[in-house]
Amino acid sequence: MEPLLVVGLAVAMFVGYNIGGANTAPAFGPAVGAGVVGKLLAAGLMTVFFLAGGWTFGREVIGTLGGDIVPSELFTLEASIVVLFFIGLALFVSNVLGVPASTSMTAVGSIAGLGLAAGSLDWETMGRIVSWWIVAPIVAFWISGVVGRYFYPRINAWVAIPESEGSPFDGDATRREFVGALVVVGIGCLMAFSSGASNAANAIAPLVGSGELDVDVGILLATGAVGLGAFTIARRTLDTMGNDLTELPLTAAIVVAVVSATATTALAAIGIPASFVIIATMSIVGLGWGRATRTATAREAVAGDPPSVSVGALTADDAATVGDAGGGGSSPPIGEENAGDIPAASDLFDPETTGRVILMQNVVPAIATVGAFLVFRLLSFI
Repeated sequence: MEPLLVVGLAVAMFVGYNIGGANTAPAFGPAVGAGVVGKLLAAGLMTVFFLAGGWTFGREVIGTLGGDIVPSELFTLEASIVVLFFIGLALFVSNVLGVPASTSMTAVGSIAGLGLAAGSLDWETMGRIVSWWIVAPIVAFWISGVVGRYFYPRINAWVAIPESEGSPFDGDATRREFVGALVVVGIGCLMAFSSGASNAANAIAPLVGSGELDVDVGILLATGAVGLGAFTIARRTLDTMGNDLTELPLTAAIVVAVVSATATTALAAIGIPASFVIIATMSIVGLGWGRATRTATAREAVAGDPPSVSVGALTADDAATVGDAGGGGSSPPIGEENAGDIPAASDLFDPETTGRVILMQNVVPAIATVGAFLVFRLLSFI
């Protein structure tokens, strides 16, 4: 094996390692926090379902990144390493700034920089990808808004997991605990699957496009690196559950996870790499907005002033938090719920934080695009 290929594989594994470290906590943080599964089992499930997502829908995204945005013959080993370098750089920048960067968007940006430098960028493919980047968060916002307005209290009462001694899977657990635990674990598996479907390509697509790496071997390589990250650096993030999604009440976390993971997987199925974080952020905003609008009927909302959106709305009805024993309850009909019933406690997002996340999600890929363009143009890799 030539030394340059070894370097490429090492960089690819570094990207996969960081993906595993970053994505395990959002997927299984609620389950670990609720005491449903341990860290080792969470890491194992992350690895298995990442492989399942990458092996199925992930191939479509690998095809897009490895040969649709730019011709595959542009992916020399040198070019592949540069592209992977900028993906790794995005992960580093996001860790330093404490804002999650989209490796999918950054991968597209790096490859687009290569295409611009070579004059071979497929603008039709880029237009399709960017269009979905705009549409998907908007759809997630409205779906979550509808759920928040019409279904959230009912879902909250259904999924709350009472905390009792022992595992919810032992013989002493109630049926409610058992079903609730299965729901939380199932959501984590869905998120891990969506991560594999969308993110496996970020670690290996350039090398697959170059012809130096078989796609099946590449998926296994990416999964191994992700698993290593899940079993090591993800343990700390599972301890603190240090991401916006897992700081939500349990009910809200489940709703946001289902909407975001489903959207990400659906886009992967048609070959579109997408940012889970942006979709999840807009889902959180939509859910809080929809929950807050329960204080007015549709007619009242149109005729009068729009309701004041308190993101603390998601804590109404004593929503269970991760690892909490809170239970739901009946909720007044729409229009009869007082604003005072929706406490402004523990804001789940604020405009400044939301804006910062979305800004960085777009700035980092732009930096990758410009950086890759300059490197490819000035150093004559192509």
